[in-house]
Amino acid sequence: MRNHSNARAAGFTLLEMIFAMALGAIVLGASVALYNQGVGATFTVSQRAELQQDFRAASDMLTRDLSLAGSGLGNNVQIGLPTTSTTPVYGCDQAAKCYINGSAATYPKQGSAPYLYGLIPGWKYGPTLNSAQGPTDVVTVVYTDPGFYLNCYAVSVTASTVVKFTLNSPLPPNCVLPSGVAAPQNVNDAVVGLTPGDLVWFTLTPGAGCSGCTPSTVVAEVTAVAATSPTTYNVTFATGDVLKMNQTSAASGSLANVVNDVGTGTRILAITYYIDNSVTPPRLMRQISGHSPMPVAENVVYLKFSYDLYNSSTGTVEPNQADGGASLGLTPNQITKINILHMAMDSTLKGAQGGFQGLDLQTSVSARDLTYNNSYPIGQ
Repeated sequence: MRNHSNARAAGFTLLEMIFAMALGAIVLGASVALYNQGVGATFTVSQRAELQQDFRAASDMLTRDLSLAGSGLGNNVQIGLPTTSTTPVYGCDQAAKCYINGSAATYPKQGSAPYLYGLIPGWKYGPTLNSAQGPTDVVTVVYTDPGFYLNCYAVSVTASTVVKFTLNSPLPPNCVLPSGVAAPQNVNDAVVGLTPGDLVWFTLTPGAGCSGCTPSTVVAEVTAVAATSPTTYNVTFATGDVLKMNQTSAASGSLANVVNDVGTGTRILAITYYIDNSVTPPRLMRQISGHSPMPVAENVVYLKFSYDLYNSSTGTVEPNQADGGASLGLTPNQITKINILHMAMDSTLKGAQGGFQGLDLQTSVSARDLTYNNSYPIGQ
């Protein structure tokens, strides 16, 4: 005979189940929200770290170049460029494409003569990215190339568009090579040698038989390089060059004016920083002489400078001149300090809550190789 229990099996009532499901949904929702916040925070932190890294790399490169403005060119440098109705330009490459707000920029003038300085302000030369802020700025710094020992070669201007480079033995006194380096690089070296678009600064004197002649300086753009022997090279500076440096019809400042002169040559780097808004997002670009520009950082949304100058005529300092002192009749070789008012960069992607993160560089850089004035008189 089997016994039957009349006790009900243990379990949940419908009300208990509904309450448990509701409580579980609340806990699950809170967990999901907490997880999303964690993911968002992680994304924000990683995005901030990436922004800071890109910003630091761009600002370090810009401030380094600014600090080298005029280096190797001599104090208070101003080099006369070819003087014709066609003014030499910068901001263009060998494909004849120009980038300074879609155009070329001309060198500043004293009267009708253009000059190359160690630092060239480009006030409002750049594109407008924000109408309230107005046009962005451009800046160009010029200094000699310390890694290419071109000055170890003797040069002679053999024609109005051709210069012969010769490596003599022994090397001239002005050729100072680093320890462990036995000889300068070849003029046509595949890595560091001259290529079309390079700028060469010549210091020349008339040939043999000229006693006490005054040196002259010429800047020209390389258009071709050819080796004629293991130690001699013919470098062509043909007319019609992109940067309009090689003007044989110029009354001064051209190789055509110094045919048969001899001396030395040094490669100079004319480095221009500008914002390119032809792509999205806009980016900070760095162009060297007549070569194609390279991107430095994306999402650079503002670039603005001002300059402190020393007025040698009045003995006064003119601070925060947005136009580089042009409105005061001063020239760029009187600049003593570059003030980076803004180099603003946004993050590449929007944050978890929408919107971009941003950083803004504001600092000053001493132009140590431009004008210098001792403001600390020696006491008794």
